[in-house]
Amino acid sequence: MGLLSDQVDQKEIDVITRELKRVIDKNISGDVVEFGCYIGTTSVFLARMLMPTDRELYVYDSFAGLPEKHAKDTSPLGERFIVGELMASKKQFIKNMIQAGVKMPIIKKAWFSDLTHDDVPTKVAFAFLDGDYYRSVVDPLRLLESCFVPGATIVVDDYGNAALPGAARAVDEWLQKHPSATKRVEHSLAVIYI
Repeated sequence: MGLLSDQVDQKEIDVITRELKRVIDKNISGDVVEFGCYIGTTSVFLARMLMPTDRELYVYDSFAGLPEKHAKDTSPLGERFIVGELMASKKQFIKNMIQAGVKMPIIKKAWFSDLTHDDVPTKVAFAFLDGDYYRSVVDPLRLLESCFVPGATIVVDDYGNAALPGAARAVDEWLQKHPSATKRVEHSLAVIYI
């Protein structure tokens, strides 16, 4: 199956799916969450991998595009990223999931900063965070930190993207507070093991 958008490339999909497969193969219990699903490019791959399991996929997006930047997002390379950019409708997301023939995930339309513990599963084995900006990465990390099970994996997009430095700053700050977690970088992705 081809990619639905150019916001993620095949090398990144390969890393994300490999890491989810590792979690499944190790039988690490818990559900899967994706923060920043856009039109569903990554969601389709995650949902397809979860089809033979009893795990749920939860997806979160504002469906209103990018939020305001935080000071930690400032980069001369990132000036093209503006409020509302990368907007996709929930309707289009649902249509893409149906066309892919996968189980519909649990969809929550909200800004990440507005989510509460009632909006996320109690046990998370795998998380893919594609929020682009500092707040959009740090807010899910803080929200989920009590939900991650031992052996869980977090993959954060844009860690190696100089145009979006907030993602790396959020990850690095979070890791300072969680020294038992380990990180490696592959392509533009940070892969964090709990």
